[in-house]
Parts: sequence; C-alpha cells; structure tokens
Amino acid sequence: MVDEGSNPFELGVATELFGLRRPEVKRPWYDFTLCAAAPRTRMHLGMFTLSDVADLSAVDEADTVLVPNRPDPEVRPCSGVLDAVRRAADRGARLVSFCTGAFTLAEAGVLEGRRATTHWRWAELFSARYPSVQLEPDVLFVDDGDILTAAGSAAALDLGLHLISRDHGAEVANTVSRRLVFAAHRDGGQRQFVERPVPVTRDASLAPVLDWARERLGRPMTVNALAVRAAVSPATLHRRFRTELGTTPLAWLTGERVALACRMIERGERSLDVVARESGLGTAANLRAQLRRRTGLSPSDYRRQFSARST
Repeated sequence: MVDEGSNPFELGVATELFGLRRPEVKRPWYDFTLCAAAPRTRMHLGMFTLSDVADLSAVDEADTVLVPNRPDPEVRPCSGVLDAVRRAADRGARLVSFCTGAFTLAEAGVLEGRRATTHWRWAELFSARYPSVQLEPDVLFVDDGDILTAAGSAAALDLGLHLISRDHGAEVANTVSRRLVFAAHRDGGQRQFVERPVPVTRDASLAPVLDWARERLGRPMTVNALAVRAAVSPATLHRRFRTELGTTPLAWLTGERVALACRMIERGERSLDVVARESGLGTAANLRAQLRRRTGLSPSDYRRQFSARST
C-alpha cells in the first residue's frame, strides 16, 4: 500500500525485492501489486505522483501486506488505509512495515501487546503514543510471526531478505542479495546505528577478514584468530565489528555458520553431523539449537520446507 507522502525509498525496496521477475530463482515468485486509496497519490515532497495502480480492495486478496510509511509520523494515515490494515489482520494476513510504517500498524490497533520496532529517531514518540506496544527501539527489525517491522530505511532491505529467507530459504535469499550487490542478511537483533560519530579517517574495511573467515567456516576459528588476521587486538576488532556491522565477531561468525548450514540442508545434505561439522557449528545438538533460534525451525522442518529435493 502507498499513502499520501510515502517515502520513495521504501516503495523502491518493496518493488525491487518482491515485484521484479527473477529468472535466476527457479521457483514461483511473488505476485506483487501496488495499491493506494486515491487514483493519484503524491509521494514525499511531491517528488512524483503515483497513478494507475490498484485501489485498496487489492489488500483483501493479499497474503502479505506492506503498509505505508511517511516521513512525518505526526500525520495520521487515511482512514481507508487503516481500515484495510484491520481487515487484513482480521483474516490472518501477514503484515509488514518499513521504518515509520510501524505507526500505521499501531494506529490501526493491530500492535496491541505485540513486539515491534521503528526508526530510532521516532522511538520516544512511538512509545509515548502507543504504550501497549512492546517497542524494541535498538534493533534492525522484529519478526513477531505474522507482524514484522523494520527500523530505518536501509533496514527495509534486511527485513525484505529475511522475508524471502522465510518463504524460500537462505539459498534463494542469498541469490537475491547477490543480485542486489547487497551484503547478505544481517540479523535483526543488530543495532540500528553507530554509537559514536564516524571518524574523519575511517578504519580499514573488514571485508578482507570477513571473506577470509567465510572461506574457513568449517574450521576451528576464534575471535583471537580473526583479530590476528586483521592485524589488530581482539578489543579493537570488537570495536570495529560494532562500528561497521553493529554486532560482535562471535555473533557474526555464528550467523555465517548457520547460513552455510541452511544452504547445505537446502542442497540436500541429510546428515546433521556432516552439516554441523562442515559449517563449523560442531555438533548436531548445537546445529539444532542455533537453527531454531535463528529461523524458528528444527533441521527436519527446515529441510521439509526448503530443500531442493522437497521442492
């Protein structure tokens, strides 16, 4: 859905991720429809006017509904948008917001008692206006089952790739991220922003040590080993990871290993011991625990949903 004053960036993210045909993905893709309350809808600052799209009745046929955001959350969404959100929630559709779109969900009353996030700049206002929502103000996105919310604009890409991973598996999500020339999925629990100002002379990129680690995920690897490879102290490496990636070296390494394990399962590897060993997760028990924590699925459920053989 698009509403008066919506941001073009979030609209572009939704269109790019879900609306474009992807011949490199050998499975059915999303049936994407743009809709709005009015026949002509002006985007933020009047940058352009959207016309010739479906009306809001299209929402009633959608399995997933992406709700409008706006640069000024003080402006209430139109009543037609709010009614469409409520109807979608009542029939069990999946609801998704990018950035200040969480205000749209909250204004429609569907976030009562639910977990959510929004842009850090508006977190205080959101909490004051909607105290019954369990706001997590310092994460990239929140997956609360059938309602998912992303923080700032760029986090829309992270949440979009997370949705693709939920629907089609990690291998397909990685394929899409490569097509976008965008870093593969960042975990939703990472921080929204850097806590200190960016220095005039930035640290050297972590890319070389990240590439080196990805090629060796199945081998024993410690934070100290990463620090040695980066030619810095462990404390400096932690600071650089926090600054550049918003996470810790150990959390990043575990996430990469889980992503590799997911790809192995999708490609048909049936032995959990082999997957655990070659992904660097060590044991089948640890694989089960990490996979469930990050995807909500057991290895057997993940295999049934996403493996190439099942498909």
